[in-house]
Amino acid sequence: MGVVLPTTLDEAVDALAATPDAQLLAGGTDFCVEVNFGLRRPAAVVALRRVRELRHVDVTPGEVVIGAGTTYADLCAGRLRDVLPALSAAARTVGSPQIRNAGTIGGNVATASPAGDTLPLLVALDARVTLCGHEGEREVPIGELLTGVKRTAIAPGEVLVHVAVERPHGPQQFLKVGTRNAMVIAVASAAVVLDLDARRVRVALGSVGPVPVRPRLAEDEISEAIDWVHLRASDAAVARFGELAAQTSSPITDHRSTAEYRRHAVQVIASRGLRRCLADVA
Repeated sequence: MGVVLPTTLDEAVDALAATPDAQLLAGGTDFCVEVNFGLRRPAAVVALRRVRELRHVDVTPGEVVIGAGTTYADLCAGRLRDVLPALSAAARTVGSPQIRNAGTIGGNVATASPAGDTLPLLVALDARVTLCGHEGEREVPIGELLTGVKRTAIAPGEVLVHVAVERPHGPQQFLKVGTRNAMVIAVASAAVVLDLDARRVRVALGSVGPVPVRPRLAEDEISEAIDWVHLRASDAAVARFGELAAQTSSPITDHRSTAEYRRHAVQVIASRGLRRCLADVA
């Protein structure tokens, strides 16, 4: 198995074109496990760690652009911690410090696991993903990029360059339920955003469907029910929000949880996340 070490994005794209069966490697936190268990044996690997174009973070008054090579540790610190606190909170729940120093947001998106911790907030914020291949760059809404369990619309030969979101104005929360308190894959997760400019609640749920679930009816009803002048909502409206979120989910039963427990967990954490957002601006 050959390893190619490009230092520019163009070199990475050229390497993929030269070896179509090559595996892109960022942090390797999922891929290396599969190799060690004999589940993957690619003909070649294109390692992206030296590609500086993938490690940038740009924050403007209207937008946040995060390079695909940005690590979980990077997401936990600096400007991103202040601008996208829910994304930082999600990153802090990922694995151990060693994993957070290696794993990347681009790898989390491209792996497309239903339990991917960064995905709920990105979906809630309608993130846009930029891909680059030999035919140039294209931008894909994350809701269209994630097509199923570990399946995406990334074409052969394309490299995920960065993820961009409009900069939200309002509190955010990320909540996660697991089988223990740390270093755990999500049984269920939720990202809740109180968009004060649009007077909208945005929410997405993880680990309760083949892709992150966006409960639009729950968003619509609670956005109408909130008193945006005084920034409050009745207990009944918040409870209804959690119920609708749970009803929209489509969880499965597996070795980590039953579908019934996941549905209940979603109801609890969606409601709790909204209450915390409202409390943050009270």
